Amino acid sequence: MSKNLPYIMPSPQPQVEEAFGAYQTTHQFYDEIRSRSEFQRYCEWYYTTAEQHRQELKRMRGELNIFQWFRRR
Repeated sequence: MSKNLPYIMPSPQPQVEEAFGAYQTTHQFYDEIRSRSEFQRYCEWYYTTAEQHRQELKRMRGELNIFQWFRRR
């Protein structure tokens, strides 16, 4: 494929490699930003959900346990 590159892009080889290098670096940079943003959103969702579950558990522990009446003999 590299021998066919001058036919695809007639620019001199060092300029082509430099352009592809810049593109790849930019692409990796934005991919990293996207992945970190997704992870940050997931962490925020997780902590919010965990806090809601803690509050629900606290409320459930304070409620009257009706099933305990049926378990006793």
